[in-house]
Amino acid sequence: MPCRRLLYGTILYHGLASTTGSAVNPTNRFALLLQLSACLIIWPGNSFAYRPFDSTDAAVAGVGELEIALGPVGFRRPDAERTVIAPRFSISYGFAKNWELSLGGQGEHPLSPAEDTRSRLINNSLALKGVLQEGALQNKMGPSVATEIGILLPGINEEHGVGASWLGIVSQRWSWGTFHFNVGSALTREHRADLLVGTVIEGPYDWKVRPVAEFVYEREFSTEEKFSVLGGAIWRVRDNLSFDIGLRQAWINRRPEMELRAGLTFAFSMQQEAMRRSSQLLGR
Repeated sequence: MPCRRLLYGTILYHGLASTTGSAVNPTNRFALLLQLSACLIIWPGNSFAYRPFDSTDAAVAGVGELEIALGPVGFRRPDAERTVIAPRFSISYGFAKNWELSLGGQGEHPLSPAEDTRSRLINNSLALKGVLQEGALQNKMGPSVATEIGILLPGINEEHGVGASWLGIVSQRWSWGTFHFNVGSALTREHRADLLVGTVIEGPYDWKVRPVAEFVYEREFSTEEKFSVLGGAIWRVRDNLSFDIGLRQAWINRRPEMELRAGLTFAFSMQQEAMRRSSQLLGR
């Protein structure tokens, strides 16, 4: 309950500040973000790490399961500009067998000497993802195949339009590693066509710490061409806790950009949590 109040309070606090045009004190803003990230981190549950990629895999949350992928704090530096990313999140809920609904976004906080240092909430999306063919990621033979259809939602202080996206995903796992291939298209918030191709390669899944790499090419026609490479690792502390770290180097219209990512992914069953709380109430 305290975390829920803090989440609502944080949203209202930043929303009112943006509406009234008043400046949010940087110290208070950072403190709120740290508290919100802490609440998400200590939320109980089992873990399954699949970060810190831009691409995704051909798997979904189990029925009645809530999965949260969280990057509490990240850092991006294009040229001389510096931006703190806090938090970066994706919340997915498995509402039916092989189907999930997810909500994602990220907060960004430009640092001086940027011309606009207002905090913003961007990359917001609501997506429906389904496994079309069960395979290696579902402990069956052959590749796993999935698709994802999304709505690109408006942001705060940036990305004011609405768009749509589609993604096709194929994943395969062998003893030496796991491979994920993504191909997608989108109608951006500015109503431009966008194409994306991404590939993720992971080391052996049985390793406690496995190396990972990602290669992404994206083109927003008449505007932007982007190529990025990410290298990192996923550390599985135990079956219900994994952490990740990644260093991403991108070239946007040949302009270099570096980003540091670190975070975790965890999940818990809503049904099991409800049963646990009911048992606690009955035991009083």
